[in-house]
Parts: sequence; structure tokens; C-alpha cells
Amino acid sequence: METDTKDYGQLLESILKRTVDEGASDLFLIAGGPISCKVDGVIHHLSEDKLFPENTKGLVEAVYTLAERDTRKYEADGDDDFSFAIAGLARFRVNAFRQRGSLAAVVRVVQFEIPDYHDLRIPEEIMAIAKKQHGMVIVCGTAGSGKSTTQACIIDKINRERSAHIVTLEDPIEYLHSNNRSLISQREIAIDTQDYLSALRACLRQAPDVILLGEMRDYETIRTAMTAAETGHLLLATLHTRGAVNTIDRIIDSFPPQQQEQIRTQLAAVLITVVSQQLVPGVDGTMIPVFEIMHVNPAIRNMIRDNKSYQIENAIQTSGSEGMISMDQYLVSLFRKGQITAETAMEYAMNPEQLERKIQM
Repeated sequence: METDTKDYGQLLESILKRTVDEGASDLFLIAGGPISCKVDGVIHHLSEDKLFPENTKGLVEAVYTLAERDTRKYEADGDDDFSFAIAGLARFRVNAFRQRGSLAAVVRVVQFEIPDYHDLRIPEEIMAIAKKQHGMVIVCGTAGSGKSTTQACIIDKINRERSAHIVTLEDPIEYLHSNNRSLISQREIAIDTQDYLSALRACLRQAPDVILLGEMRDYETIRTAMTAAETGHLLLATLHTRGAVNTIDRIIDSFPPQQQEQIRTQLAAVLITVVSQQLVPGVDGTMIPVFEIMHVNPAIRNMIRDNKSYQIENAIQTSGSEGMISMDQYLVSLFRKGQITAETAMEYAMNPEQLERKIQM
């Protein structure tokens, strides 16, 4: 790749524009491979030439210039998260990092407009969370599964339908919300505040009605989040877990053993809903969201309190009348609608053997 006379700033902007035009979710700038992007879960090359370390250095530094951000963070820590926008194009969430001694970056495309949840196939049962007044809601899933977008849609619905003060704590900020019926304060970690824990503690003095917590990273943040949910706030948080049962176990296991019984009692009292999601390939070539929805009814509350989380999966499967659905039930429904193949359902199932029997039936 000839770059001696190349203006990396202009090159970067043209790459970002093409990434958006391609409908890609992510752009990859990594030495040793061509400039690439991900469209519907599939990697596509935007160039034939492989990037050399000097190329990725120039492109990553051009990203920092566009974002008007200091490079000292990745120079000191080896990685950095931030976001920026290009007027008329899109917002971008960046993770810059070092790999094999060279600079690299993965750039996530975030559209300016908050997507219509109908277009994203988010069920009404999930959007009904916007009507909740207090308690803890957790949206979980692996990286890139759409957690932030689901949260943004819920916040947008609250903003359009309720008079409330919404405070979001994000790292970095992805979707920008404009005040509608609600007032929205968006705080970015490391720019507007030191870290999640201090931001959350300060947030409780900012008269919030709704708090969006980008990630619960440690037990102190989880404890403060549960306290916020106990004191009359609606708190939406994310965890990098798969499935409601794993989410509950992860929260409890993050605390020292001597505190876990107390935490189970507290969590059972404040948790109202867990939404787990993942993206799977559809027969039409697009990525289709799959959801698990667990509402905390009296039976599940007792299971959490009594350390019987292994019974929760069955409770979800048998509580469809209460708006619950397991991940595997959702996969079966998509298969029966002809939207995914049986092989895809099996690959992404929580319990493949059980799901296979349902498909055969």
C-alpha cells in the first residue's frame, strides 16, 4: 500500500464514508491484513493491499485527530475507548489498541438517528420496560449483540412518553439523545467523570428518575446500582453475560462469599427484568436478533433468594403467559417462521439437544 504521499486524514474520511455506505457495523484497521469491514456478521475487504504498521499508525493517528483526542491514553495503557462524529455521516465508537507492536483500531458505526425498534425487530414486551418506574433492568449479551442499541431504544421511548430526568453513564457515549418530554444528561466516563462508580454515586444527587449504566464492572458498582434501584429509580444496566441465569450467578459471584446471601436477598428485591440477546444469521443474509426475556415474578424471586437459580430456566419456559420466553424458545419460533435454518438454531441454542427435539416435533 503506497502511503508516502497519502493524506491519512483524507484517506480515513473516505474509508469511513465507504464503511457507512456499505451498511457495515464495524471497520477494522489492523496491520497484516487489508482494510476490512463487517456487514451482517461477514468480513468484507475494502482494499486488496495489506496494511503495514506505518499505515495503521497513520490511520489511527488520523482517527485521533478527527476526534480531537490526546493519544497519551493508548500510549500509556495499550488501548483506548472513545467516540466521535462526522457531520452528515455518522457517529463512531473507537477502540484503539496495540497488537504485535503496531497500532490498530476497530471502529463501530453508530447512526445519528436512534433506530426504530420495529425495524430492529425488538419485541413490544421489551419496549414495555419504558413504563417501569423503579427497579433494576439488565440487558445482557456478548460484545456486538446490540445491547446498547436496545437500551437506546428504551431510553428514547421514555424520552418521548414520560416527563423524567434521565442520566446516562457511558464509556463511550454512542447514541446522542435530544430532550423531548424528558431531560437527558449524558456523561462519558473519563471525560465527564472519573469512572462508573464515582459517576453513579454522584448521579444519585442529580435528581434522576431513570439511570442508564453502561456497564457493571465490579461488585462496588453493582452494589451501588442495586441501592439506586432500591431508592425509587429505574436503573438500566448491561453485563457481558449470556442468559438470565448466568447473569444472576455472575452478579452474586462477584461478591465475597460472606456477602452473597445478603446480595441474593437484595437482588431478588430490586431486579425486575433481565433481557438477554444475541444476533444470528437469517436465511435472507441479514443478522436477526434473538431474545430471552425474564420477568422476576414471586417464584423467580424466591429462586434467587434461596440460591436455586438452576430452576429459573424452567420457570422462564413455563411463564409465556407473563411475557417471558427463553432463548431456545425464541430460536424455535424463528425457525418455524422460516427466518433461520435448523442448523442456525442448533448452533446458537443454550441447550442444543433439547432444542433439536423441539424442532423435530
